[in-house]
Amino acid sequence: MTIDELMNQTKDKMTKTRDYYQKDMLTLRAGRANPQILDKIMVDYYGTQTPLKQMGNVMAPEPRLLTISLWDAKAIPLVEKAILKSDLGLNPSNDGKIIRLVVPELNEERRKELTKVVRKSAEEAKVAIRNTRRDAVETVRKLKKNSEITEDDQTKAEKDLQKMTDNFIKEVDKIAADKEKEIMEV
Repeated sequence: MTIDELMNQTKDKMTKTRDYYQKDMLTLRAGRANPQILDKIMVDYYGTQTPLKQMGNVMAPEPRLLTISLWDAKAIPLVEKAILKSDLGLNPSNDGKIIRLVVPELNEERRKELTKVVRKSAEEAKVAIRNTRRDAVETVRKLKKNSEITEDDQTKAEKDLQKMTDNFIKEVDKIAADKEKEIMEV
């Protein structure tokens, strides 16, 4: 393995970690109706765990309302049950064709709990990024030990890995700060 291959591989892993964290933050409810908060909901549909977004259209026609129009109207009770079992705290209502979810205003206590969740997830993402760096540095040191690279190459690679790590951690911090700001917005 060359240093360039190692750097590309490490950057890919860090990018995936950041992207996963960013996607995870989109599913976190921030007081506004966002169809992505339902992305994690799985419905027991004919004995198979099926993602809700594969069963119909989820839309946000108003700032505090989500509507779900299912392709199979017989699945409405199953979807309602799955939403009630989730930790979103939403109560579905239906008219036989469409499920409506009113997103309640977040109180101060719930906002603070959500910011703690954001910080905890951000820390987990940063730890994953640091672990990726650690693995890459170990690989660089093995290459040096096996005399495949010079000491100068090792030093440069370690500095580059640290720089890359710092950049990804800044990006995760920015995503977390933006999400906290969105949550605390009244």
